[in-house]
Amino acid sequence: MGRLTTRQLATKRRRKKKLTQRASLQPGDMLQDRYRIVGTLGVGGFSSVYQARDMRFANATKLCAIKEMVISAPDPQIRELTIKSFEREASMLAMLDHPAIPDVSDYFTEKDRSYLVIDLIRGKDLEAWLEEQTEPLDQETALDWAIQLCDVLAHLHHQKPQPIVFRDLKPSNIMLDQYSRIRIIDFGIAKLFETDHKGTMIGTEGYSPPEQYRGQATPAGDVYALGATFHHLLTRQDPRLEPPFTFAERPINAVNPTVTPAFEAVIMRCLSYDPKDRYENAEALKEALQIVAQSSQPVLANDTAVSPAFVGVPQPSKPGPTASGSLDDQITPLWTFKCEDEIRSKAAVTRDTVLVGAYDNNLYAINRSQGEFLWKFPASDGFGSSPYVHNGSVLIGSVDKHLYSLQLKTGRVNWRFAAQGPIYSSPVVRFDHIFFGSDDGYLYALNSHGRTVWKTNAYGAVRSTPYVDDEQIYFGTEGGYIFCLELASGKTKWQSQAKRAVTSSPTVVEDIVFVGGMDSTIYALDAVSGYTIWRARARRPIISSPAVYGDIVYIGSSDGNLYALDLGTGRQLWAYETGGQVTSSPAIWEDSVYFGSTDGYVHCISARRGELRWQYKTNGAVISSPTIFEGIVYIGSTDNLLYALPA
Repeated sequence: MGRLTTRQLATKRRRKKKLTQRASLQPGDMLQDRYRIVGTLGVGGFSSVYQARDMRFANATKLCAIKEMVISAPDPQIRELTIKSFEREASMLAMLDHPAIPDVSDYFTEKDRSYLVIDLIRGKDLEAWLEEQTEPLDQETALDWAIQLCDVLAHLHHQKPQPIVFRDLKPSNIMLDQYSRIRIIDFGIAKLFETDHKGTMIGTEGYSPPEQYRGQATPAGDVYALGATFHHLLTRQDPRLEPPFTFAERPINAVNPTVTPAFEAVIMRCLSYDPKDRYENAEALKEALQIVAQSSQPVLANDTAVSPAFVGVPQPSKPGPTASGSLDDQITPLWTFKCEDEIRSKAAVTRDTVLVGAYDNNLYAINRSQGEFLWKFPASDGFGSSPYVHNGSVLIGSVDKHLYSLQLKTGRVNWRFAAQGPIYSSPVVRFDHIFFGSDDGYLYALNSHGRTVWKTNAYGAVRSTPYVDDEQIYFGTEGGYIFCLELASGKTKWQSQAKRAVTSSPTVVEDIVFVGGMDSTIYALDAVSGYTIWRARARRPIISSPAVYGDIVYIGSSDGNLYALDLGTGRQLWAYETGGQVTSSPAIWEDSVYFGSTDGYVHCISARRGELRWQYKTNGAVISSPTIFEGIVYIGSTDNLLYALPA
């Protein structure tokens, strides 16, 4: 064996120090005549964490984690203030509602110790994970973890009346649970035990930003700590063993060639010495990371849980668009209607009327037979949501943060409901109740008069349109979660996590939930449990929503393809390639599939073989999804026109 380096010696001493620290509680000890200590999970400078069994559950083994904090102040008044501060902080943590934050179930003080009872997370922290690895973290996994962390930090930074700053983000405070999801632990309640109100440095040397050494804590400080954490994970260079604030001298790509210049630039901006040069908060950082993730070509996974759907399968031949004599010459619109701005949403069609929203802030009502103007309703911002017709009323959400109920015949307002964020999610009606999501992070249920029945926190913007059956509601979030809620109460039955945002709207067939994600993945989940049945990968992100016809699932991708997958296995049957991105959601009529592409065409292909039947060229990208009614395809384009095309 060779001699140890200075770095290795320092690491060895640090680990030895951890091992020699002794916990004050031993297995078998009882707290509050309720919690029996099972073992020690960790020991730190201010606190220890134990695994315990809650003995109130006599017929079940309910395990929890208990954090013990020492109150060392000798002055009785300071001790009393410290305990009150601890209780206030524990109550605040108990109100936090995010799947990446362990739930707080109890807190109490005994003698010179205060205790916090939280969920037991099964898994390992990232420091332990890193010690088991021989290679630096790869970029794809790093982006996934970083975006998850941004989601939970943004939740903290948006707390009212003031933001919560984590202040001690580092690998040992980040858990990778048994489901490979990121969780954060150790909210640093010990900081409340500090008595120097002028500003005591709190955090961990190497990960803490410069201003935190001066006692200043802001959301930008958490951004710095996240950057330091991922610099460590991506390079295996422990910042605690390096001179302070020298990350710029240690380029990430020089050690880890999987890291692109774009990703490295995001991390290095997080590590700027001046807080003004960093991302302002975790939400701004998350947006930057998502741009990097979307610009990176995803690598096809090679494990049994991922269908080999998009590997080595030939594309069906199709004639391309030509100038004259092309297939679009066979199609003549029955009529077109011009709006004043782009049409991106889907039209709603009744026997007499077509309704469509445009980015000119207007909802238009058009005579279905002739394409003539009937009325329009102006909102104070654009319509990204699609209209829904129910009982003589039109429901539609707007970027102006309102859901409107309008009279179908006249466009007059019945009522309006104010959310706290823009509404891109389209409303759905079931049992005379209205369900929709908002960028404010909630899924709403309203009665027919526009009053809230319940709302459920989804921890991220909801742009997915919910799928509502007799008992459940399914939808995705920009935070990367797929939710199943109870219809009656809005309570969460299960949630599953994608690696990126889920803007796609789910559909449910044969007790299987199908939905696409911005992580380029199509998910098939068990509708009862949320268990993954299969997943298949495209080459680029998916915004398109799936459609099912027989035993085939159809969905588009921004890689330019419409994919046909076997419903039971996710195996690719065929892929139809367009000249642009397919964000339009397919619609099926008889034995054909209809959809738009940013190549400007409306495509009609055979449902079984994916062969082109006809295509019609518009003068703009076709992002809108088609609606088919009595053999007519209604679809909008960014050329501002709504088209009525014979199917």
